[in-house]
Amino acid sequence: MPTPPADLPIDLDLVRALLRAQSPGLADLPLTPFRGGWDNVHFRLGDSLLIRMPRRRLAVDLIRNELRWLPTIAPHLWGATPVPAFEGAPGQGYPWPWAIVAFVPGTPAGELPVEQRAEAAEPLADFFSSLHTPAPLGAPENPVRGMSIDRPELDQRVRERLTRLEDGPRAALTERWDAWRHAPEWDSPDVWLHGDPHPYNMILDDDGRLAGVIDWGDLTAGDPACDLATAWLTFDAPARRVFVDRTNLYGRFDTATWDRARAWAIHLGLIFALESDEPGLRRCGEHALRETLAEPVHASALLTA
Repeated sequence: MPTPPADLPIDLDLVRALLRAQSPGLADLPLTPFRGGWDNVHFRLGDSLLIRMPRRRLAVDLIRNELRWLPTIAPHLWGATPVPAFEGAPGQGYPWPWAIVAFVPGTPAGELPVEQRAEAAEPLADFFSSLHTPAPLGAPENPVRGMSIDRPELDQRVRERLTRLEDGPRAALTERWDAWRHAPEWDSPDVWLHGDPHPYNMILDDDGRLAGVIDWGDLTAGDPACDLATAWLTFDAPARRVFVDRTNLYGRFDTATWDRARAWAIHLGLIFALESDEPGLRRCGEHALRETLAEPVHASALLTA
């Protein structure tokens, strides 16, 4: 899963030209490159804004989903959300929509040691409680997040990745994968999902508490277990206990949901650990696999008591 190449070059001159043509009131603000990702290039604009531009054709629908839905969802969410402040149009040789969004200041949780993320556990549970509400018809579909974890094609991919592990971890993770993926399916209405809440998409303030959640390109609707898997990607056991207890205060999720969340954690952990070319995401995946390995196979009672 190496970072895919960009479909076209995006540089400061292009961004400045787009600003002058479409938002001249912002065109003279300081403009600097910022963290990029698989799908988008980012530029800081002044002190409070961020420009978000697809770098691949495959990402165009993702930013359209953000532009369409985030303004509707964000007012109901706990914590800061990079709501689009301006919708950019194709121009100056750039063929796709782009966005200026609110910048969420702070430190990505993935850049901090796991033990320093504990203060984010309760706020993250509150964030998901505010997000995981029934989604309307027409909510974005996503081919890789939010659907059933118990699908033959996904099982095949997980088993292929498991073969790359040493015998002991492979056998233990296979046992857990087989137990947890067969949990009863989500049978309530589809809820809104962030889709990709790994620790590099969670921004913490100076006190280690959750300031906001960024990168909404995988926004979709479906089974909340997909999002709840971050309990194993992001936290150690004590903080995860806090996160689960806080989440269970809202009374929505049964033991089967937590089983599916652990299965999602194995699936995502294997992707990050084995196939990412980003060192931070590899560490995130390795952490998730260690955390799932440390739990008994039938751990639901421990999580929901």
